[in-house]
Parts: sequence; structure tokens; C-alpha cells
Amino acid sequence: MKNTIGNSLSVTLFGESHGKAIGAVIDGIASGIPVDEAFIAARLSRRRPKDNLSTPRQEKDEFSILSGVFGGYTTGTPICITIPNADTHSQDYGEMQNKMRPSHADFSALCRYKGFEDYRGGGHFSGRITAALVAAAAFVIPALNKKGIYIGTHIKNIAGVLDNNFENNQDIIDVSKKDFPVLNDAVANKMQEKILAAKTNGDSVGGILETAVIGIPAGVGEPWFDTLEGLISHAVFSVPAVKGIEFGLGFDFAQKLGSEANDQMYVSDGEIKCYTNNNGGVVGGITNGMPIVFSAAIKPTPTIGKEQKTVDISTMTDTTLAARGRHDPCIVHRAAVVVESVTALVLADALSAKFGTDWLAQ
Repeated sequence: MKNTIGNSLSVTLFGESHGKAIGAVIDGIASGIPVDEAFIAARLSRRRPKDNLSTPRQEKDEFSILSGVFGGYTTGTPICITIPNADTHSQDYGEMQNKMRPSHADFSALCRYKGFEDYRGGGHFSGRITAALVAAAAFVIPALNKKGIYIGTHIKNIAGVLDNNFENNQDIIDVSKKDFPVLNDAVANKMQEKILAAKTNGDSVGGILETAVIGIPAGVGEPWFDTLEGLISHAVFSVPAVKGIEFGLGFDFAQKLGSEANDQMYVSDGEIKCYTNNNGGVVGGITNGMPIVFSAAIKPTPTIGKEQKTVDISTMTDTTLAARGRHDPCIVHRAAVVVESVTALVLADALSAKFGTDWLAQ
């Protein structure tokens, strides 16, 4: 199992859903970056479950920074941050040790790790681990902001209820502060009604998140195999339940003529810009100076209360499972800050590779 992503700036994840703690190690980060623990706490708060839209599991996420920070600044040595697991109900997962949850990683993890994996709460495959990603990214996001780089993610679609599109830079900055991140607040109630209806029926719903990044300079990305699209996709697919990603028009390019799809160009105040952004800010795997825009499809939470057909691996027989435990009827709204976070980590790594690791602190 490889749990490290990044080259110039890398992040390693550790822990399981019901273990003592989860956490991350950040290596290659520049020295002299201010560390704002209140900002880390605020980012973790955005990911935590709230109200009756999410799992009843309530973790306080009282993190500890064990290394790499001194006097309120990064030292340049590896940062280790841990987040304890306190609100675990491991007994709820006894039946699911042998009964494989449909569309969950239970069976694939069993095949890969031969039964030695921690199955409780999904173990290392749980969405709980994403808290460590959010915490890690909170060390670099303020540094990116100081460079004029901002990342925002909104809920584009939940169960067929659509949000507005990004219209300006302020939309991107403002939505990154919302717990239920939509651009049109009027659709939030409709989305939440869909989530609660699924929950009442012992079911779940999925959706689409759209992310935009502003302030990225042109010329970032390393073809062929470290294209910026590829690096972002690699990271976003690590977020549990992500099953698709597209940049700009994405699959809609298939319905366009070249004359319709091309981003025609012009000069403004000595800078080259595009009239449209159909390519989502990346061409040939390299940024072109336009906002990076991509969408990620999130599948419905696989652990549901409805009875489903499955297998019992202890007896190798067909059976059924109506899952117990505490699970989200929808993870789309909680996943938004996670997608922002992995995007920030990729960008920090790519920019460190281009300009040097000290660039983030300058």
C-alpha cells in the first residue's frame, strides 16, 4: 500500500477509522510559512458532520502538531499532525466483518490484504481519513492565498437539484467558507430535502462537485505523465466515492465543433487571455493562465439501511445485509472541502517543482 502523494512537496496518510488516531506527514514544505491553528480547526470543522444531513458520529478533531512547527512557523522539516478517534462504535461492524457491503471497499480490500485489514468503520478506506488530508492542506492554503491563488468548490448537483455556475472570482473565494457550499442559497433547502428523503428511506444520494482555481500562472504542468490534469485527477480519485472527473466542458466536447469548442484568444493589458474557458484552464497538460475548472462525480454512500443482496465470506454463501452503524445519507457537501484540500496539495507540489520549494514562503 502506498499512502504518499507528491514529489517536491509530499503528503503521507496514516490511520484507520476506528484506530487510536489518523494523521498525515508533510515533507518538503518550505520553512518560514506561518501556521494558523485556528484556520486548521476551521477547515476541519467544514468537513465534520452537522445536523441530520450527515452521520451521527461526532469527532471533535482536536489535532496535535507533533513536529515541523516552531514559534508559529514551519521549520522546513517534516510536519506530523495527528487527529484522535474518540467517538467509535466498533461493535456496530461485527456483522460486516463477513458480510461484504455492496459497492464498498470491503471485498476489494479483503482480496488485496488477505483479511489482515481493519474492517471496522471501513478501516483505512473510510472517509474518516480525509480529515487528515484537510488538516495537511491547511498548512499550504494560506501560503497559496498570499500568492493570489484561491480554490473554491460548490455543489453543482445533488440528486438532480442544480446550483448556479461560477460567475466571478468572488464566488470562488466566498463558497470556500460555507459548510453547505452552494452559490445559490435558494437551492440549498431543495438539496437537503433530497438528502433527508433518502435518509428516511434508509437510502443515500450522490452528486457533482465543481471546483475552480484562480491565480494560477500559465506554464504549470509536466507532460507527458505529470500533466496538471493528471496530477489533480490522481489526487481527487483518492477521495472516497469519487467516480468521475472532467475539466472544462469535459465529455461535452464530444458534441461540439472545433469552432465552438476552441478558446479563442486576445491580449489585455499585456496578458494573453481567452474569451471562453472550455478547456478548464489546462491545455496540453499545462496551465494557460485561465481559471482551472473541473467537476467530480460523487456516488451515493454505499452503506445504507435498505436490505441488499451480498455474500458471507465466512460461509461462502449468498445472503442479505441491511447495514447498521452511523453513516451519511450523502457525503457530497462534506466532500467539498476535501476536494479543495487535495487540489491545494497538488498545486503546492506542482508550484514547488516549478519555482522551488522556498517559493511558497517568499
